Amino acid sequence: MSDTIRLDGRVLYLSQDPAVMDAQLAGRNFTRATAGALRDNVSTDEITPVTVMLTYDERLEQYPYVGFKAGERMPIGRNAVKDGGFQVTVAGKRYGKGSSRESSPLAELSAGIRLIVAESFERIYQQNCDNIGILTTTDFSVLDRLIAGEAVPIDEFLKGRDALTQQIIRSGGLLAYSRFADWPAPRVRDHAGNGAQAAEPRTLVEKIIERHLHPGIAHAERGDGVFIAADWRFSHDYFTGMCAHLMHRAFGKPAPLHAPDHIIAFQDHLVLAPQSIPHVRDGLLPGVANLMEGHTSFSRDYPVRSHGALDSMLGSEGICHALMAEQYVLPGEVACGTDSHTPHSGALGCLAFGAGATDIANSWVTGYVRCKVAQTLRIEIDGSLRDGVTAKDVVLHLLHMDAIRSGGAIGLVFEYGGAAVRAMSIDERATLTNMVAELGGFTGIVEPDERTVAFLKERRGVDFTLESWMKSDAGAAYHDTIRIDAGGIEPMLARPGDPGNGVPAPQLEEDVAINIAYGGSCTAGKREDFDFYHEVLRWGVEQGMQVPAGTRLYLQFGTMAVRAYCEAQGYLPVFERAGVTLVMPGCGSCANCGPGQSADASDVTISAINRNFPGRSGPGNVWLASPYTVAASALAGKITTFEQLKRARG
Repeated sequence: MSDTIRLDGRVLYLSQDPAVMDAQLAGRNFTRATAGALRDNVSTDEITPVTVMLTYDERLEQYPYVGFKAGERMPIGRNAVKDGGFQVTVAGKRYGKGSSRESSPLAELSAGIRLIVAESFERIYQQNCDNIGILTTTDFSVLDRLIAGEAVPIDEFLKGRDALTQQIIRSGGLLAYSRFADWPAPRVRDHAGNGAQAAEPRTLVEKIIERHLHPGIAHAERGDGVFIAADWRFSHDYFTGMCAHLMHRAFGKPAPLHAPDHIIAFQDHLVLAPQSIPHVRDGLLPGVANLMEGHTSFSRDYPVRSHGALDSMLGSEGICHALMAEQYVLPGEVACGTDSHTPHSGALGCLAFGAGATDIANSWVTGYVRCKVAQTLRIEIDGSLRDGVTAKDVVLHLLHMDAIRSGGAIGLVFEYGGAAVRAMSIDERATLTNMVAELGGFTGIVEPDERTVAFLKERRGVDFTLESWMKSDAGAAYHDTIRIDAGGIEPMLARPGDPGNGVPAPQLEEDVAINIAYGGSCTAGKREDFDFYHEVLRWGVEQGMQVPAGTRLYLQFGTMAVRAYCEAQGYLPVFERAGVTLVMPGCGSCANCGPGQSADASDVTISAINRNFPGRSGPGNVWLASPYTVAASALAGKITTFEQLKRARG
């Protein structure tokens, strides 16, 4: 990369004012002062909606920001950024929230964007920018200098970044760096690191990182950027083709994969596209076929593990995160995948985190993945949850807190503990760790215990013995500790637009009619989630209730093993009598690609998925809630909790 950066193009301010956006696209230049308030929480669903992610190369240049919402409009059309000659994008807080999709920065880069200036960035998004060669900064004075015509030294864009990241940025990206780096065979170290006793108490994640460090790194301190050996590396059908494309460009074809039996390719995100409204209506299925060919050719050409589509019906063997916990990852291991919800498996006491396509492509060949030794935020949940309050309510409660909404937890490890967490099943713990993606953290983890051992035995037939090092040390240093009284948490909702728009359900002042209720996804398609759905719907059937006309309730299994569980438990006849539409495993409406998505902007959905960014599940408004509240609301035809529904029938 050049030693200095000059501004040769225009600056695009992502303003809250749609008129400002229109004027910029028409050719008028603004300043930060005249652009008005900048948009916070610009998500990757807005930068590149899933319906445009049908290629995995530079053809994405047509699409950056086509889902961006200013006011009530989406003012940026296809090719607008490229045709407008923009070189810099400017936004507010928490830029790049949501999915780990590297399609977003690749689209920006391909359209001519070379620098993004924002008040703060989400971890995966910024790392993806580093990896492909987009510069980022939170220093708005750098933007002022560029606008004034100054050639700004590259060093200005390295401030505050760890030494490894600085090297990668200077190299022009991860794969350019990787070609000249040393990649010895990965090995797991003694838990103290090089056989020596650790000098200070450490958290569980710090211990896992220490055990998996690249041999060229003797010791890592908090804040250091490191490469660690990954026990498991996976991709899914949206990004396998992109990963393979990047890998082959950097390492040749065929590429020399490291431990291919520990690489997994999941076909789960796009399997329901033939039932997806926009994919069918807008003629997008050929694009889906293009992505699927990239995925299946990799699975066919290399001896990797693969989980594919069902032979007899639309659906897959299961969603990648659920299958990783059900079949692969063990306590103390490292897993990385092309999805921001990879921390799901942290419920088992492992280090699991999402990464972009470049990181995964590099890991396939080297066996190593890049991360930062992040500080840990301890979430101590004491006491007992009320009846009808679940882990989903806990996460929505956390998301509603100012410290989280402001981005104060970006890049941190969420370590969950306390009596309420110890009482949770692994399925419920997985909801806590899964939604660290929405909380802005690096990963989530729960110390493995006897419940973990029982889960591994019951679900996988694995006899696992916990080791003494598999817990945080007494006296370990934490960034902060948030203490929550579990008994004070009420059933929660998140208003449309962002998972942080929390409101306790009993405080909802108006009746909100719904026409879609959806329970499923990696977050809410587990066994215990279906226990919750069944508990509500069985009660409703016994009361003579069913889902009313004008409302549809979709329940989607996270894996086929969950469906088999529901069948064995006798749940399916109850679901049929209640009027449920059952959907086979796949990401489906959570990725706006299958049954349960909205069809019109007037649709109102209550959903147990993990995020409700604009356009995430279709054009309608999506409220987030727990499985209990979703099922109860479906029976009532309006948003209500199970407790409120029972009182209303009493």
